Amino acid sequence: MLARALLQLYLFNLFLFPVELKPNFLFIVVDDLRPALGCYKDPNAYTPNIDKLAKNSFLFNRAYAQQSLCAPSRNSFLTSRRPDTLLLYDFNNYWRDSKDKNFTTLPQYLKEKGGYVTKSIGKIFHPGISSNYSDDSPYSWSEIPFHPFTNKYKNAPVCFDDSSYLNNPASNLVCPVNVSTTPGGILPDMEILEAAKTFLNHQQSNENPFLLAVGFEKPHIPLKYPSHFKSYHPLDKFIDIKNYSWPKNINNIAYNPWIDLRKRHDIKLLNLNFPWEKISMNYAKKIIQSYYSAVSYIDYLIGILIKQLRILKLDTNTIIILTSDHGWSLGEHGLWAKYSNFDVALRVPLIISLPDDDKLLINNKNDNEYKFIKNNKITRINSIVELVDLFPTITEFAEIPIPICSIVDKSQIINNNNPCSEGISIVPVIAAAIANNSTNITWKKAAFSQYPRPSLEPMLKPNSDEPKLNEIKFMGYTVRTKRFRYTAWLKFNQNKKKSNWNKFIAEELYDHNFDPNEIFNQQNNDSYRKIKQKIKKLLKNGWRKALP
Repeated sequence: MLARALLQLYLFNLFLFPVELKPNFLFIVVDDLRPALGCYKDPNAYTPNIDKLAKNSFLFNRAYAQQSLCAPSRNSFLTSRRPDTLLLYDFNNYWRDSKDKNFTTLPQYLKEKGGYVTKSIGKIFHPGISSNYSDDSPYSWSEIPFHPFTNKYKNAPVCFDDSSYLNNPASNLVCPVNVSTTPGGILPDMEILEAAKTFLNHQQSNENPFLLAVGFEKPHIPLKYPSHFKSYHPLDKFIDIKNYSWPKNINNIAYNPWIDLRKRHDIKLLNLNFPWEKISMNYAKKIIQSYYSAVSYIDYLIGILIKQLRILKLDTNTIIILTSDHGWSLGEHGLWAKYSNFDVALRVPLIISLPDDDKLLINNKNDNEYKFIKNNKITRINSIVELVDLFPTITEFAEIPIPICSIVDKSQIINNNNPCSEGISIVPVIAAAIANNSTNITWKKAAFSQYPRPSLEPMLKPNSDEPKLNEIKFMGYTVRTKRFRYTAWLKFNQNKKKSNWNKFIAEELYDHNFDPNEIFNQQNNDSYRKIKQKIKKLLKNGWRKALP
């Protein structure tokens, strides 16, 4: 405890900012972004601006979402409550509607406890009923949240396909565009950038610290982006998808039939049999090309946003955090989109950039003092972290820490007056990385996630990808340790809104040491029997038992 306190004292007093100042936060959430970034060593990526941000920053190699669906994931990390606590697994409910689920949010906490100006621009909470059609205003935000005017044209028929599929514009999945000819002559993420720049311009004379949450909407489908970004991703650079088929040793309950893609005009024209027929490899590569092009487009906008922060000299007291709400499958297992418990759907990028980012603090072992040194490399941290950890991390940086939720203190159930977190601050991990020049810091034993299903086999109705709460019959719980991923599919009791841990439908166990793509299910392999029982117990015991 003393070592941790000393590290934090040095971190706050010597490294981050003068003790009398609270840091600003630029919180960037990129929708549906897997770690398809150069700084994450993705060979297909072209992301020079995010890569530049990652230099002298802390890059977490093992960061995981709690559910691979937009609204539940965002509800989870913005309240630091897990899906089973919120009972929000879909888009159709608002957590404040329930008397015992009136949870405090991250921006609300910063606003009320720390005097922060909080602003939401773009997609932070999921729009619609899941945030009360208001982005949880006025609770969470000091100002009215901003959404782009051109979002009304999100699914407009403006897409041209240069193949033989279409001669007229349509509502496609693959949708490179000439921006000047689109409705409004601008795209939503461009509007989001301009609104964020305007907010920053107003903060130069503001004495209060701020949380600016910027939610970029791409690469969420449709994959609509300025067509010139495709030049960074020629089609011939993408090789055939490895393991482009559903493994025979995995139960069908784990399959997501990517229904949202099937609604797009270009995918409809492929005349695929539901649910198993695959998209042809040629068109699959076009989807992948457009995903990476959309990521490069967002990278360009992020570069402009960070440049504006520096022009205004706000960067000297602003912590930048970049992440996503979940990952996205690009043909792995024959799957597309999110909606699963596989690593590719749950692993997200997480980059934390601290002020004065051309310096790092290290310990001089000879004289037991801390000194600044120049550093031009990424600090890659391999500790397991979760998106629910963001709330307590940010509040600890702001010096208004939030406690971990107690299973004894029932007053924390309604936590507006007694807020708590189901994650844990990762500030000590960052401090240890700085002090010890180490990236392999012992921390959480595992990350916990889950996904619901309405049936044992993939279905259109009810929707296997996005079941409503009253349609859920099974719940898949998954735990990711350093080496393994274990998933258990259980019966879900609709009346009690709980899963039955005595009714196992299927199990999965993957050894990432030799199977990083999670193709070979080892759950029936006798040589893994003891390991499986150990990890199964870890999953059943829950997240508290996995804390450092």
